[in-house]
This record gives sequence, C-alpha cells and structure tokens, in this order.
Amino acid sequence: MPTPSDPYSLGGIIHTYQKYDPVEFPSPSATPPDMVSSAFEHMLMYGEMEDFTEEQLANAVKLDITQIAGMGASLESIKKKLLEAKRRILETYETKRVEKLAESAFLDQAKNTKPPSKLAAEFHSAVKNEQLRELQRLWYRAGDERSKFATQLLHLSERLGEKYEIDALARKYEFTGREPLTVPEAIDVKHELELIDKLLKQLEDAAKNAQLAFIDMDELSQFVDQQGLDELGKLQQQLAEQIRHLAEQQGLEKSKQGYQLTPQAYRLFQGKLLERIFSQLQESRTGRHNGPIVGEGAVELQTTKDYEFGDSLTNMDIPASLVNAMLRDGPHLPVRMKPEDIVIHRTRNSPKCATSVLLDMSGSMRYNGLYINVKRMALALDALIRREYPGDFLQFIEMFSIARPRHVSDIVKLLPKPVTIFDPVVRLRADMSQPEITEDDIPPHFTNIQHALQLGRQFLQAQNTPNRQIILITDGLPTAHFEGKHLYFLYPPDPRTEAATMREAALCKREGIVINLFLLSSWSQSEEDIRFAHRLAEQTKGRVFFTGGKDLDRYVVWDYVNRRKQIIS
Repeated sequence: MPTPSDPYSLGGIIHTYQKYDPVEFPSPSATPPDMVSSAFEHMLMYGEMEDFTEEQLANAVKLDITQIAGMGASLESIKKKLLEAKRRILETYETKRVEKLAESAFLDQAKNTKPPSKLAAEFHSAVKNEQLRELQRLWYRAGDERSKFATQLLHLSERLGEKYEIDALARKYEFTGREPLTVPEAIDVKHELELIDKLLKQLEDAAKNAQLAFIDMDELSQFVDQQGLDELGKLQQQLAEQIRHLAEQQGLEKSKQGYQLTPQAYRLFQGKLLERIFSQLQESRTGRHNGPIVGEGAVELQTTKDYEFGDSLTNMDIPASLVNAMLRDGPHLPVRMKPEDIVIHRTRNSPKCATSVLLDMSGSMRYNGLYINVKRMALALDALIRREYPGDFLQFIEMFSIARPRHVSDIVKLLPKPVTIFDPVVRLRADMSQPEITEDDIPPHFTNIQHALQLGRQFLQAQNTPNRQIILITDGLPTAHFEGKHLYFLYPPDPRTEAATMREAALCKREGIVINLFLLSSWSQSEEDIRFAHRLAEQTKGRVFFTGGKDLDRYVVWDYVNRRKQIIS
C-alpha cells in the first residue's frame, strides 16, 4: 500500500464543488452572455455611446441563479414576505361598502352640478354612462375655467376617477375580510397591492435571469427588514462588478464619456451577425463558400482526376499514381510510370473581388429606422470578407447631398442627415469651387447617387481584378448631382439629375463594373423609384433587389457569397 511519503502515492485532498463561487460566474464551460449586441444596437440607432446606461448593459446579461450562491434562497425568502403582506391585506378588508360609498359620492356630486342648458343633454349622458372623458370634454367647452360649472365638473371628474379606482380594486383582488374601508383608504390599499405585485414581478424576472439591478430597493424596504435588504444589496454589487468584468472581456471599455467600442467588440458583434445570417439560410442553402471546381488553381482539393495533356504535374497525386503503375506492371523495381497511370488533384481558383458599397444616409433614411439596417448590413459584409475572403477589397461610401469614403470603424456613427428645407419644390445650385462655400453650408439631406457612383468607380479602378461591383443601397430616386464644379439640388426628382446619374453608370459599365441595387421599402416610394432602379442596374447588367429593411443584411451578404461562387465557376 502506498504511503504519504511515496512519490507515487494517490493521497492528497479531494475537492468537491457544492456551489459556484458567486464572484466567478458564469461557469467557464457556459457560453458567456452577449454584452456587445445591446451596445452596438444602441450605437447603430443613436450614433454614440454617451447615453448607454449601466441598466441597458445589465439588461443584456441573462444568468442562471443556481450559478450564484445564496441568490435563490434570498429571492424566495423575500417573495414569501411579500406574499404574506398581500395575504394579510386581503384577509383584513372588504370592498362592498366602499364601492357603494364611491358610487354615492359620484351621484351626489352629479346632482349638485348645474350645467348650462346648451350642455345639459351631453352632461346627463356622460353621468349616466359614467364617461370620464366626456366630462373632461365638457370642461373644455364650458369656456371660463373659473365658472361655477367648470369647478363643479372638476369635482365630479375627481369623484368618478375615485369610483373607477374602487371598481378596479374590487375586480382585480378577492377580499375575504370584514373591516370596511373609506374611499381614500381603499385607494391607498389598491396602490399598496399594486406595488406588491410590481415587486413580485421584479423578483420573478430576477429569478429567471439574475437581473437584480431592476429590483427597486426603496420600494422593497417597505416590506422587507434591513438584513434582507443588505443581503440583496451585496448580491447586486457582486452582479454589477461581474457585469463590468464581462463587458471588459468582450471589448467594452468604460471611460468618463461612457462605454467605448474596441476592435475586439467589433469582431464579436460582426461574428454574431454572420452567425445569425447563415443560420437563417442553412435551411434553404447548403455549402456556403465551396465554389465549383475549375482548371488551374491555388487551392488543392482531395478529389482527383486522370491526367490530361496540359495538366500541371505540380498537382500530381504521387501515391495514387505509383499505385496505378504497380498495379499495371507488377510490384518490381524500377517502377515505370506511363501517362495513363498519372492522377491529378483537382484545384479551385481563389479570385479576388473588389466591391464599393454606397450607403444612403439622406434625410428619408430616418423613417422606420432604415439607416440602422443599412449600418448592420455594412458590418456583416465587412465581417464576411475579413473571415472568408481576406484578399477581397471593400470600400464603404456614405451618400447624402455629396459622397464621402468611410472606414468600417465610422459605420456605427453614421446617422441620416437632418432635413433643413421643407419647401415642396426645391431648385438650388451651389458653386463648390468657391472657398467660402463648405459642406456645412449646403442642405445635407438630398441623395447624390451620381457622386457616390463616381467615388466608388474611382476606388475600383485601382484594383487589379476583373471582378468589380458596386452595391448601391437606397430607398428611391436621386435628388442631387454634380455638373462640373456646380452641385444641383432638385426636388421633386428631376430628369436632369437622373441623366447625370445614368452617365456615371455608363462610365462604370465601360470600366467593367457591375451595379447591384438594393431598393429599400419606404412610405414615399413610387413606381418611378422602381423604374429608375431597373434602368440603373440594367445599364451595367446588374440586378435589383426589393427588400424590407430588416432583411437587408441577409440579402446583401448572401448575394455576395453567390457572386463569389459565380466568379469561381
């Protein structure tokens, strides 16, 4: 039997884990809660993180209370105290008498109210049907708010409001006691019971996801002793510290200005976007990135084929070719190989694609949050290319009254431009060569597709690949364009602007650049918007996609993947 001094002894201390340490939750094997998505969704909507609160961050954390020692017992103990307080109230009072008191007070006040003859019929109807809104409307029609009738209406509305509350109390709760209540006492009891129900709901939510931050400690102190509050407060502090720790781990840095998004947070959020997109597409599509096999290529595959004249011997399957030679001529040396013995690995080309994405940030994109879906799509597409096609070129261009190239780190900060002109007809021209005229001096909310196409084309010209495309995401017709140094703003959309845009599309076609247009559904969209989209795409043999805003990221990313497959084939 081994002794403790024996170096090979099996002795020692055996540890058993009874509960998780409350400071080290969740379990290392559990999937960490998603902290970055709520921060990014806030950033996509508002373009900044200054108003992102600790409560919003805490709301992103969903935990199992069994992972936190003592939490389940603490919550259950508090819940029992609240239920006991509620039971005592219901077993003490009865509501039938106070219902009669509230009704009598309302009717007595109605008898003492003398309406003008022109309002009498409506007044009696409102009293008979107990319509508080009608009484309020009569007060506005009474004219002088200091008149006797107006003052009486205020008192009558107050009595009817009290009757409403008493009736709601009797309907919502089942009282079994005998102690009568006055009207003010009954209203106080109603508010107390509703507060208990509210706290019970907060405890129920906390029991599901450990979100103690949403329990109102001040209100809870009315029903729980100080010891119980102290225990819950300690748990709250532990949770807050762990949430901050998780946020730092996922790339959310706390500063004086609020939370900052680090590159790590970007990668996590973009990865989650891609997972969501492709998980939705797997039911109808298989094989995300493996394109058809063709001729000479850089990527060697497991599948093989017989040697044909012109095939490179660089990709020869040497073991299989030797086996064929030995099977044909027998196992002896030297092995003499003939062309029919040679087996070649099939290969796949990995061509480069170059894409410019034009993001509409004009004034109309603020409706229904279209701009949020556009930015989410941009982040998903950037993640796809970084992860699956790192050799591809991608350039984002913000499009409004003019166009500006944007780095991917700027995408979340983009917002639709504020509308500064509300005239039904706009005909403006600005000479942008004048040094006193800057970007800040022009109305920003128009849509300049022509300038955005021009910038996109210039970026793609420098890319050494025949596979170049522009992805244009907009909700309608262009309303601004350049003619030399002059910038025109024309609304409603003018044929002159469309002609300038089509000229730029023709230049894209001459450069071999395809324009694929994603037309977002908008309340102001017309048949002419759709026709323009078709004309623009057909100019370069591109396509038009009609999609709701929430599906935009799926359509664009999956179209990019499909286009890569077509290029490979």
